[in-house]
Amino acid sequence: MDSEPAPAFLAGHSVGELTALCAAGCFGFESGLRLVKRRGELMGQAAGGAMAAVVGLAADSLATVLSHAQADDVDVANYNSPEQTVLSGPRETLDALATRIRAAGGRYVPLNVSAAFHSRYMELASRQFAADLAEVRCAPPRIPVIANATAQPYPDRNIADLLTRQITAPVRWRDSMRTLAALGVQDIVELGPGDVLTRLWAACSSDRENASEGGTPCPTASSPLGPLSRQPHLPAPAPATRPPATTPPQRSARPSTASLGSATFRRDFGVRHAYLAGSMYRGISSVDLVVRMANAGLLGFFGTGGLPKTEVETAIGQLRTALGDTGLFGMNLLYDIRRPAAESAMVDLYLRHDIRFVEAAAYTAITPALVRFRLHGAHRGPGGRPVAPRRVLAKVSRPEVATAFMSPPPKEVVDRLVTQGLLTEQEAAVGHELPVSEDVCVEADSAGHTDGGVALTLVPSFTRLRDALVRRYSRPVDIRLGASGGLGAPEAVAAAFVLGADFVVTGSVNQCTVEAGTSALAKDMLADLDVQDTTYAPAGDMFELGARVQVMRKGTLFAARANKLYQLYRNHGGIEDLDARTRATLESSCFGQPLEEVWERIRQRHQARGDTTDIARAEAAPKLRMGMVFRQYFVDSTIAAMDGTVEDKVNFQVHCGPAMGAFNRFADETGLGPWRKRHADTIAEALMSGAADLLGRHTGGTSIPVDGTVP
Repeated sequence: MDSEPAPAFLAGHSVGELTALCAAGCFGFESGLRLVKRRGELMGQAAGGAMAAVVGLAADSLATVLSHAQADDVDVANYNSPEQTVLSGPRETLDALATRIRAAGGRYVPLNVSAAFHSRYMELASRQFAADLAEVRCAPPRIPVIANATAQPYPDRNIADLLTRQITAPVRWRDSMRTLAALGVQDIVELGPGDVLTRLWAACSSDRENASEGGTPCPTASSPLGPLSRQPHLPAPAPATRPPATTPPQRSARPSTASLGSATFRRDFGVRHAYLAGSMYRGISSVDLVVRMANAGLLGFFGTGGLPKTEVETAIGQLRTALGDTGLFGMNLLYDIRRPAAESAMVDLYLRHDIRFVEAAAYTAITPALVRFRLHGAHRGPGGRPVAPRRVLAKVSRPEVATAFMSPPPKEVVDRLVTQGLLTEQEAAVGHELPVSEDVCVEADSAGHTDGGVALTLVPSFTRLRDALVRRYSRPVDIRLGASGGLGAPEAVAAAFVLGADFVVTGSVNQCTVEAGTSALAKDMLADLDVQDTTYAPAGDMFELGARVQVMRKGTLFAARANKLYQLYRNHGGIEDLDARTRATLESSCFGQPLEEVWERIRQRHQARGDTTDIARAEAAPKLRMGMVFRQYFVDSTIAAMDGTVEDKVNFQVHCGPAMGAFNRFADETGLGPWRKRHADTIAEALMSGAADLLGRHTGGTSIPVDGTVP
């Protein structure tokens, strides 16, 4: 290269991208060698899976083949040229696709590799490589480098994030060539053995011509080669300077689905998208749902609300068995104002099983148990940086609760935990420098517990609150804001990112999937909802306080009957005060048995678990006993819906927001109408992909922050 002009642009295929970044001055030669060595070690440790090249078949035709074959476990690893695409996935699935690919006019070429590279199955390697990259200081590139993951020039920051994503994301080589052509590149020089990439450049000639004639580079969704591209007709930048101001924006007309939201969020949670599947009580967000998300490189939270600790522990064991010790999953941690000991016991369980991610829901204050989970194992990292290995995703809808989560834990709580021997002095010292939660999800009008807030109001308000708290506390970590509630269509997801959300969390839409842990009958009813088919009802777990949940209205009388129970509770001192007609109505419509028998069921259940205090208090206080009896309706109505008890259909309690109706309309347009075709990960891809399309269409790809950079 000494005799050649300095290149105007650089690009590397797969591991070759490290070569390109080294040549651009992002890190030194020794650091580059260490990274290449480590990446090779991690790739070599991956086992299982296979890869195959598909030649002579356009990418859209191949997508049709995959769709018809329902090959949901196969990812595209490389978009190499208009007629060459590489697939990754289980060997048996790929082999089964061979006949279909040949029938469609393509050639199927198995590759001699040891694992399914550049796919969701490399998630563990990606997370491990991220830890290695964290120890390397990456300088801004002195020469623009086209990133495999986005087919756009690397930004000045987030270099490590893009390199981490590249391990699980497809190599977008075809679109990288289009990008270079749009930038004016006409000639390339390939360094290294062979001419594979030169031939791919030639194979993309029609794409390049379209791009150079005014088209905009547009990403679509590995070989160990390290090319450099050079364009001698453009002036080369000086070695120590940045490219001129005329360099095109570091955006594509259609943002990548994997680039919406916060790059650091994706890195810290180890996910492909800034998207989470939130928990749904009593295991509706089931083991199967969480495993499905994890296998797609996404994160779901198992719904623990209403389940005994033994069932939660069983679920953790099933998740560990399915996903391994490093599997990607989270657990719900629900605040119970009536039973604080239950929260503490759940934290004991989570720490014993080394749970790293929890979704904290229904909290009105920061509790000792929550602080203990957050700070357990906290320590100093390189340079004395405070590190807490456990992450709390806080769902909030009120400013005072958000403030508590975005602030350090209360000193008196931390000190008391140290005194009790539940935290070490080191953990406490680190904890004083960290917020309780680095990831706070703003919960607008949603299924289940809700304050009925509006995202358009809440997200900007909480963003300003977050910024004020960041200014107040000098912290070594950022606080990211997410959005949830009402996310049933791509337009809503896109709007959340436009509002500034770093990530999104879905709920209702996942309840109507194959994996959801509720009955087929409940799913049939959910799939038939429109946006007006939900309403509000008292919350069973906080019945006496008047808290509300949002539930399905169409096809059920639950909301009307639950509201009637609350009115009776407010207006009477006990069951004995009810008139005979009212009692008879309740017994026939709500409970299906005399109220005395309902109370006996409750009493026996409490005695069986050794909890006699509440029973003694209730037998001495008629109002308290009435509240406990009425709450049983909420338990029974939930179980009936989950079991699909046909004769009790009118009493089904199904937590649901209008997002379900919005998704049903969207699903009818995308082939996901029948719920048996809906999977948690396919819903995630559909919503994120649709949001990316919308943002590209309406913004020209230049106004929405992507990967944390600002135009």
